[in-house]
Amino acid sequence: MLERLKIIDARYQEINNLLQDSEVVKDVKKMTVLMKEMRQLEKTVTVYHKYLELLKQVEEAKELLKEDSADLKELAEMELEEAQSQIPAIEEELKILLIPRDPNDSKNVIMEIRGAAGGDEANIFAGDLYRMYTKFFEAKGWKVEIINAIESDMGGFSQIEFMVKGEGAYSFLKYESGAHRVQRVPATEAMGRIHTSTATVLVMPEADEVDFEMNLDEVRIDTFCASGHGGQSVNTTKSAIRVTHIPTGIIATCQDGKDQHENKANALKVLQARLYDAMMQEKAEKEGAERLSKIGHGDRSEKIRTYNYPQNRVTDHRIGFTIQQLDRVMEGKIDVVIDALITEDQKRKLSSEAN
Repeated sequence: MLERLKIIDARYQEINNLLQDSEVVKDVKKMTVLMKEMRQLEKTVTVYHKYLELLKQVEEAKELLKEDSADLKELAEMELEEAQSQIPAIEEELKILLIPRDPNDSKNVIMEIRGAAGGDEANIFAGDLYRMYTKFFEAKGWKVEIINAIESDMGGFSQIEFMVKGEGAYSFLKYESGAHRVQRVPATEAMGRIHTSTATVLVMPEADEVDFEMNLDEVRIDTFCASGHGGQSVNTTKSAIRVTHIPTGIIATCQDGKDQHENKANALKVLQARLYDAMMQEKAEKEGAERLSKIGHGDRSEKIRTYNYPQNRVTDHRIGFTIQQLDRVMEGKIDVVIDALITEDQKRKLSSEAN
């Protein structure tokens, strides 16, 4: 562990020196890459230096114990005990920090929520999930920008796409992709029977040119009139944008911006994220067995969570985690579920590292 930490520390210092080089400063792309790497290493280096300081305190206290003075020995024993008591926690923190990082963890996110099985109730539930997430983002101080929304006649959304901007957004939200299932009595159910409906969530890291360079010559751009509730056209100006990546057929649409230029920029941003996500999925498929250690298998149709209203219960099926706090979760208090997923993910990765 110490050897790996020394290498990381040396790389951090190297980057620090490079960022002061006049030639590097002129290269914006290289500067961006280096600053991103530096931010990723910063916490590990900070904790490592704290760890080294504790080891130094232990050695100094042991030297003081050799002194003849009773007062010095008593002081040394106190300092030694205090330093040694902190070391195990620091070592555990360093082990977690040394787990190979997801390079996308620090990125903003593009999310998509769709009503799936269950008709109107599925769309209403998609709206409930969107509300749940926005309350969570608000508590985090993150910003949300709607890119494209198709409202449902009975409420909620048949589809909504939005960008989430916040420090480490992807590191928290990457576990949310998959099918979310709700069990409750729909407002439209006269007999009071419990129905099961689903909505799908897709979480994609925002991609930039460093991650994935999109060839605009391979993109077809179409304009159309923006539509509102129930698909009704809300204006006669062709401000809505649909972009299609011709080689793959992947499509992105944006109609919620102020004008055509903003919609085009956002649609291209979503398309780039979709292409990057497809590239990551393909890479994950090639990794094979390694994917089995991850939380979920990355299958968009995988049932990941159930929201049971009669029992006030939320169950995450991937890790067998259940809490009787559905009312709080739907008000955006999903930290407890996400924290459990992060903890389990770290355990699995630590176990994998040990083997």
